[in-house]
Amino acid sequence: MAQRSIGEQELGLLKHVADRGGVTVGEAADEFGAPRQLARSTVLTMMERLRRKGHLDRRLVDGVYRYRARGSSAEILKNAVQRFVERNLDGSVSPFLAYLSDSDALSDKERRELEKIVARLDRREAKDR
Repeated sequence: MAQRSIGEQELGLLKHVADRGGVTVGEAADEFGAPRQLARSTVLTMMERLRRKGHLDRRLVDGVYRYRARGSSAEILKNAVQRFVERNLDGSVSPFLAYLSDSDALSDKERRELEKIVARLDRREAKDR
């Protein structure tokens, strides 16, 4: 099933589930919903919506459904960025890179990670020649 796009709140909940390896609705309502003042029924609705969109699986364990993300938190974020670039930047990462180059919020660690990514891209490009 092709995964459909999700909203900001759904993305947060999906990451929450992925980071924990799986949760019940009650656990998600307590840990994710309560700090955001979301009712248990709202969290349940969001989880079922994420399941129908293909982002969560569920299985019955001791009479209670446990929900599990179909990908890791890193994969979820990567896919969210990809959808953002495709939908909002016409598939071009140049505006995003321009933002990063002008941003004062980039930490030294993040800058080093970007340098590693560029080096990996350079190696791949050299290999493809």
